[in-house]
Amino acid sequence: MNYIKLNDGNKMPQIGLGTFMMQPVDAEEAVYNAIKAGYRLIDTANGYMNERAVGRGIKKSGVSRNEIFLESKLWPTVYTKETAIDEMLERLDTDYVDLLLLHQPTGDYITGYKMMEKAVKDGKVKSIGISNFEGEPLEEILKVCEIKPAVIQVEAHPYYPQTELKERTTDINMKVQAWYPLGHGDKSLQEEPIFTELAKKYNKSNAQVILRWHVQSGNIVIPGSKNPEHIKDNANIFDFELTEEEMNKIKEINKNKRYYEPNPELVASYATMELKPELDV
Repeated sequence: MNYIKLNDGNKMPQIGLGTFMMQPVDAEEAVYNAIKAGYRLIDTANGYMNERAVGRGIKKSGVSRNEIFLESKLWPTVYTKETAIDEMLERLDTDYVDLLLLHQPTGDYITGYKMMEKAVKDGKVKSIGISNFEGEPLEEILKVCEIKPAVIQVEAHPYYPQTELKERTTDINMKVQAWYPLGHGDKSLQEEPIFTELAKKYNKSNAQVILRWHVQSGNIVIPGSKNPEHIKDNANIFDFELTEEEMNKIKEINKNKRYYEPNPELVASYATMELKPELDV
């Protein structure tokens, strides 16, 4: 497993398990299987409504908590709630999280960020960052923050490599964490001829080649899967290396294509979208 050094000095595994859209029963089992397969990064969020299940999966694995890099995200409706972080820790059944992000650029995210900074000082959070903050919201955070964001979680993949965002954040060494790293199940991305060619050369799957591209691009990746074999395969990418020429060929397929368009009205609606309690189903 590769680790990447964050701008606050903490180290983070470069590949982990994402639990987006997983029902609690599936999330618990996937987390358990991932940790047993050698994963040490687990990603969840208030909005996924599976934090309790993630906590159970970690406990079930038998691996010491201090060996797991646990990450969650605060939903906009709790950005101003003083007990939000304590309630999150209770759901996860842990004393701290290794990384905490603001989930969406809406609501009073400035207060939310200040709350996370306080949590770092209180020892409840080790590193902080942002998710889906681009453009003006990102600039606002960078303008007022006392602790620079260590990670920005955004859609990123070979069709949308986030080149401009990376250029903007180079000076503060903020790492990009990619969601939809494999293109949200889009066969046209995974079946690009360059990936088929490289998969044959390295005796890997097309998905493994794409994940290797992420790692060599400096991204942190959190592919989600409930399939134990897929979970194992997704992490089996550290026994080969793409050449500079191959990395340059992959650059050529950039289509500046998102799978999720951050519609302003939809993003704004998250500020009043109350979350339901987690159901153990």
